[in-house]
Amino acid sequence: MNTSWKLQDAKAKFSQVVENALKMGPQYVTRRGKDAVVILSVKEYQKITTQKPTLKDFLLNCPKMDDGFEFERQKDYPRDVEF
Repeated sequence: MNTSWKLQDAKAKFSQVVENALKMGPQYVTRRGKDAVVILSVKEYQKITTQKPTLKDFLLNCPKMDDGFEFERQKDYPRDVEF
């Protein structure tokens, strides 16, 4: 089955493009010979837009600091407050 469509063909056979996106996966539409858009099922779209790592995975994949890393504290003092 076709996964790449010329814009003119995609317009003429839009129902088929949607059906293929639901059954086969993403359908690519070209305009003037260049990739223009991709038609996805809602399931595929949600899969690629809602994948968030767990807190554990996020923390384990954070950049690591070297052993010699030193924090530099700010030298600002708190402002005076009158009572």
